[in-house]
Amino acid sequence: MTEAVIPPPNVVEEGRRRRARKRAREAEQKRVRTLVTPEGAALNLKISTFGERFGAFVLDIALQFIIMFAIIFAIASIAGAFAFQGWQIAWAVAQVLIFFVRNFYFIFFEIGRKAATPGKRALGLRVADRKGGRLTANAVIARNFLRELEFFLPLSILFSFGAEGVAGWVNWLLLIWCAIFVLFPLFNKDKLRIGDLVAGTMVIHAPKVQLLEDIASTTPAEVKSGSIIFTPAQLDVYGIHELHVLEDVLRQSTPEIKRNVANRIATKIGYTPQAGETDLAFLEAFYAGLRRHLEQRMLFGQRKEDKYDQR
Repeated sequence: MTEAVIPPPNVVEEGRRRRARKRAREAEQKRVRTLVTPEGAALNLKISTFGERFGAFVLDIALQFIIMFAIIFAIASIAGAFAFQGWQIAWAVAQVLIFFVRNFYFIFFEIGRKAATPGKRALGLRVADRKGGRLTANAVIARNFLRELEFFLPLSILFSFGAEGVAGWVNWLLLIWCAIFVLFPLFNKDKLRIGDLVAGTMVIHAPKVQLLEDIASTTPAEVKSGSIIFTPAQLDVYGIHELHVLEDVLRQSTPEIKRNVANRIATKIGYTPQAGETDLAFLEAFYAGLRRHLEQRMLFGQRKEDKYDQR
């Protein structure tokens, strides 16, 4: 009888991690949309999730309330300094300022160069045109004025839910109407609001990418690292996951681990160590070269997640 061959634990664990990364890549790929700009450039953009948009909206609403409370406090302090003489005028001024904060907060930030409110910027989001063109002021104004219909009007209705003199079925009808507008992003693949559909916009996930210095105006990494030179084919073996692992190795590993990792990388990419070359010098040079290589690819919308990503 032939006994079953049980793979070593490290092989099983590696297979599990590989499948997990594959599932994560597939989930991320579903969020990618390719938009072609009027100039003919194809952009791979990742749409935001409902949770990201909701979180950004909560942050913006909280900031709006902070600004409005600050306005009220400042006006009250000024009126108090004058023994509340002319407080009616002060309160009218406060109401005007609050009106502008309440209605033009989103428009002011999204119509700017960043195309994002502070809440969106905190979560790495921005507003973009769904056809790949320039985001216009008309689109920003349209999507934000419709927010009144989508959120603030339903919110006011919910606060008055069950008021006297209103039939019960009318309350339930209004509640269903509110739910349709509020939950609409959950029922379309691009997580669009009604305002996005009307304005032709979408919210994309655009995290800040930390790039190296200007590639065209600096000395190449190969020269900075001495005579250690890697070809594009060698650098293309690994991806972002391995770059992060290598960074951890360089920061907090023992010399023995560095030697083992250097030997493994050199064998994998087919690199022959030079005379007098240390493991640390090799790893630092490979890290700098791999990082530059991956960032160059990301500039063209090509993101390599790990060594199993063959894109």
